[in-house]
Amino acid sequence: MTTLTTHPAMRHWSRRFALLLDRFQPSESTLLLILSIVIGLVTGFAAVLFIKLIDWITQFSFGSIPSVVDWGRWWIVLIPVIGSLISGPIIAFFAREAKGHGVPEVMQALVLHGGRIRPRVAVAKIAASSVCIGTGGSAGREGPIVQVGSTFGSTVGQLFRMSNRRIANLVACGAAAGIAATFNAPIAGVAFAIEVLMGDLTIGVISNVVISAVTAAVVSQAFLGADPAFAIPTYAMNSPWEILFYVVLGLLTGVMGVVFIKTLYGAEDIFDNWRQAPMWLRPAVGALLLGLIGFLYPPALVKAGIDPELARFGLPIIRNLPHIFGSGFETIEAALTGPLPWLLLISLLFLKLVATSLTLGSGNSGGVFAPALFMGAMLGGLFGLGIDILFPTIGLNPGAYALAGMAGVFVGAARAPLTAILIAFEMSNDYKVILPLMAVTIFSLVVAHRLHPESIYTLKLARRGLRLRFGRDVDVLDGVLVSEVMTKNPPTVHENMSIRELEQYFLATHHHGAMVLDDHDRLVGIVTLQDLERCLNEIAHCQDLRVKDIMTRSLVVTYPDETIGDALQRMAVRDIGRMPVVDRADTTRLVGAIRRSDITRAYQRGILRREILAERSTNLRASRSGGAEFLELKVEPGAPVAGKKVKELDLPEGVLLTTIFHNNEHHLIHGDDVLQPGDLVLALAEPDAVDQLKAMFRSPARELPLKPEVGPFE
Repeated sequence: MTTLTTHPAMRHWSRRFALLLDRFQPSESTLLLILSIVIGLVTGFAAVLFIKLIDWITQFSFGSIPSVVDWGRWWIVLIPVIGSLISGPIIAFFAREAKGHGVPEVMQALVLHGGRIRPRVAVAKIAASSVCIGTGGSAGREGPIVQVGSTFGSTVGQLFRMSNRRIANLVACGAAAGIAATFNAPIAGVAFAIEVLMGDLTIGVISNVVISAVTAAVVSQAFLGADPAFAIPTYAMNSPWEILFYVVLGLLTGVMGVVFIKTLYGAEDIFDNWRQAPMWLRPAVGALLLGLIGFLYPPALVKAGIDPELARFGLPIIRNLPHIFGSGFETIEAALTGPLPWLLLISLLFLKLVATSLTLGSGNSGGVFAPALFMGAMLGGLFGLGIDILFPTIGLNPGAYALAGMAGVFVGAARAPLTAILIAFEMSNDYKVILPLMAVTIFSLVVAHRLHPESIYTLKLARRGLRLRFGRDVDVLDGVLVSEVMTKNPPTVHENMSIRELEQYFLATHHHGAMVLDDHDRLVGIVTLQDLERCLNEIAHCQDLRVKDIMTRSLVVTYPDETIGDALQRMAVRDIGRMPVVDRADTTRLVGAIRRSDITRAYQRGILRREILAERSTNLRASRSGGAEFLELKVEPGAPVAGKKVKELDLPEGVLLTTIFHNNEHHLIHGDDVLQPGDLVLALAEPDAVDQLKAMFRSPARELPLKPEVGPFE
């Protein structure tokens, strides 16, 4: 497998480190222990530098610049645009992995590249994110630090020529250190790395992650102080009935988490589909819209009766930054210690949603952790105010609901309940909040997963054909279609066949079941060997009956264009061993059958495809220093590829088609797939093959550029 050490300088240092290991010959556990501490130290210092850099850029942008040129509050509009004109080119031309919130890129590296990440990503992420957040971009600082720490862990693992598993362990160490240093929450950092990235609780993994997180937290405390991220009072439930209120809050935060996911990715789709604007310019457009919102809403709040100081309406700008700019930690703390006016809470809830979607959806760099906490605090505080008005005798504190709301919205978006509980607990330093936090997070998780199966981290990868759960690519069956492995001519019997004939049929064919058809060859049921045995043993006149008298009429079916993963879920719920495959347009027309043996073949095929995809994509990454581009191509009517099978295409050299989206379903592409107008195909292509590939998917009737790339595959 190609590694980072293919670069001459990296090969040199890798050899030096290898000689060092040969000389001292430390045990593996000792080496990992030392490296975990080093990763924690470096990530801790990087977090301190990052936080200080954001503060300095904020002071310079909104404090120094407006004092030189007196343009009043118009700097609120201009400064985010200026910042994005700096961060946008960094992302577009230096490291496109720095786009967005960063965690999906780390997860992708763990799954497809053995945890290998380019070192330049850390530099690009710190530079782009600090400029974005420091100039008002609505994003968090935890995502960039997670990506920076993960990148350093990956680099260290590659320098010492470690296995994929050990590199992944060091990547998790860097991620945990990032969360620990940013929030001064080492336990939550460990939970995040295990829950989101690794899904592995073995002692060898978790011990290194804990050491790295603790080390980073110590470094952070030495420079930034040992206080929790938010200074909030001690909360407690004043009545056992309050737990019901927290359950309701959990339902609301679960819905809000899903709204956050859909709004963010909806904005990303809009900007990615904007063909006229180059990638480096789109963040500036998002920043312009963000600046206009920040300019307009404070005076609107003042007109609605909110105190000008509370609405952040006035000068100098540095003391009146809009609440939705940056990470918003001050506003979160105000909601936790509040209460804030209900009008301000509900306004900031939706304004932050829009602001974050504009910032990250347009292609800028930053995290989603802090925005999720911000929206959770607003929603929880608003809910707490409402409950206090309805039940004044309880004497509850809306700040407690704001704290629980923070955990709830984060869980609804990220699906990491343990991380949310622990980070809220570490921020409050109060064990009494654990029970409300558990109630909110669990109900939020259930509702969010019911409404939207993918998290804010995994959705980006699911769109590329990678289905992750707990940081692992366990859904390989989602890359195989039912039509690929189904039995196309399954055993069938007529509904009027006698029981004696059915018995002879099973004895002669050794089948354990058969599909039942009527006079018009329509599927009407299924009969199994168990049905026959039950009839013979329990019904006195069984031999006088027909198949239609003992068959199962209520059928669980699947369709040829569904994935095996979907089919398997239905089979598991009903505990059935076979399932008919029917035409989606006519569910009585039998086209095949799926059995447990077919599931085994599908799993083997899915594993093989994923390994081939990982190997070929890695080779493409290494083939050019600029890296391969990830393209999203739409099959236009009349295009050269329309109506053809993939294996019939004369693709340019250096091109790999990875995933196809057809009729709202997607799977890893294979040779027998027929490309139809309207289908979306994800592809990897070397830069010099991009134009030729796009032309193959373009209608000859109009020479318009196709949908631009949605990101790199590097």
